[in-house]
Amino acid sequence: MEQTKIIIDAGSLDDMQKLLGTFDENLNIVCRELGVSAAVEGVKLKIAGGEEETALAGRVLEGILRLIRAGEAVDKSRIVYCIELAREGNLGDIEQVMGDVVAVTSRGKQIKCKTVGQKAYVDAIKKNTVVFGVGPAGTGKTYLAVCLAVSAFKGKQVEKIILTRPAVEAGEKLGFLPGDLQTKVDPYLRPLYDALQEMFGMENYLKLMERGVIEVAPLAYMRGRTLSNAFIILDEAQNTTVEQMKMFLTRMGDGSKVVVTGDVTQIDLPEGKRSGLKHAVSVLKGIDGIETVTLTAKDVVRHPLVMQIVRAYERDASRRETTREERKRR
Repeated sequence: MEQTKIIIDAGSLDDMQKLLGTFDENLNIVCRELGVSAAVEGVKLKIAGGEEETALAGRVLEGILRLIRAGEAVDKSRIVYCIELAREGNLGDIEQVMGDVVAVTSRGKQIKCKTVGQKAYVDAIKKNTVVFGVGPAGTGKTYLAVCLAVSAFKGKQVEKIILTRPAVEAGEKLGFLPGDLQTKVDPYLRPLYDALQEMFGMENYLKLMERGVIEVAPLAYMRGRTLSNAFIILDEAQNTTVEQMKMFLTRMGDGSKVVVTGDVTQIDLPEGKRSGLKHAVSVLKGIDGIETVTLTAKDVVRHPLVMQIVRAYERDASRRETTREERKRR
């Protein structure tokens, strides 16, 4: 079978090194995923393979080069994401995530959106009062929300940052853990603490916690309060009941912004209890100032295998749902 060959010109050795990655890791991912071969000659890449696969690899590598030339970091997850977009014919969308800085950590690291879905999520939070971010683990729902909360606080748009989660365990029992409720739920709030510490730095974080400017607490502590001039994040919201979600959303006061995040495929509520997140997304649809952004496996920015794991579980869930529907029809 005759092979198609194309040449990609990186333009400079520096860009070529970034394109190839450490030990040619980036190039190897493209070749493995798309079934092509590659040879490096100076600042040029020679790609060979089937006509369709070679054309696709060329588009992916050109897209990665655009990212590199725009000063964007390129890692495994970014490479896999570019391949996904190219397969869908949407690689041009990668331009949307270039340049915008969401926040800067205490060490000066710039936080940027890595996927089109993340960009839509960040834009929605900036434009709306209440945003529901729904999607699988690893899509940056909570982390990006914390980054925007810190940016809003530093920009004096809000006076407080409040982060909360329902005290529902993934197959574990809080009752067997020592200590009071706060001590028991602290492990479940750890991702929120970690993100805040990275953004503020440990010393500033502790000072703000002592002053009550940052509050990290279980959802039960929100009852009966009015939360004004605050950036409020409810994490793991799939584990709220309908009543808890209503209670939480009605705590919002003047000058506040609310972000609700969750993964509807990881509900740990007792059987028969309806998820407050699923219910809220349904009943609040179409209200001005409220927006739902759905992130998918494509938006996973952890190890590339996480994307494949999420997809495998989604396929399994789809098969189970199809089987249930077939049984009902019988």
